[in-house]
Amino acid sequence: MTIVRRPSPFGEMMTLRQAMDRLFDDDYRPFRFLAGGYDGPGLPLDVTTDADALTIEAALPGVKPEDVDITIENSTVTITGRTAEERKAEEGSYLLQEIRRGQFSRSVTLPTGLEPDKAEATFEHGVLRLRIPKAEQVKPRQIKISPVSEGNGRPTSDRTAESER
Repeated sequence: MTIVRRPSPFGEMMTLRQAMDRLFDDDYRPFRFLAGGYDGPGLPLDVTTDADALTIEAALPGVKPEDVDITIENSTVTITGRTAEERKAEEGSYLLQEIRRGQFSRSVTLPTGLEPDKAEATFEHGVLRLRIPKAEQVKPRQIKISPVSEGNGRPTSDRTAESER
């Protein structure tokens, strides 16, 4: 006996749920850049940490260093600034407007153990780099391991010191 499967005319139809998922998919958001409808962060940041410091990098293309303010208060760093004023289209209207203009602000809560009084900021090629050093007591420490002698449980350096006496 042979089983024959016929394609269903409804098999390729999209369900309402699939259609809504597709509509609101991350790659397709038609109202993202309308006034007040931008859904991304106002200021993109990279925050990294290493053994010595915490570093915050902010992408600020087209912004002058004198138009940016950095404040650290109650373990929160806030970067604020202003870009060029909004431009009006000379003829007609915008077909696409993605460049953000006006004021921006972004706050990040800092971990404990930093020394904000020793923070340093640089601004180069449209990238703000803020480096906040870690306090000495929170930096990782290397602990040297001393070998233990077989007989008395003390380091071999102690045993050799006793035998020299």
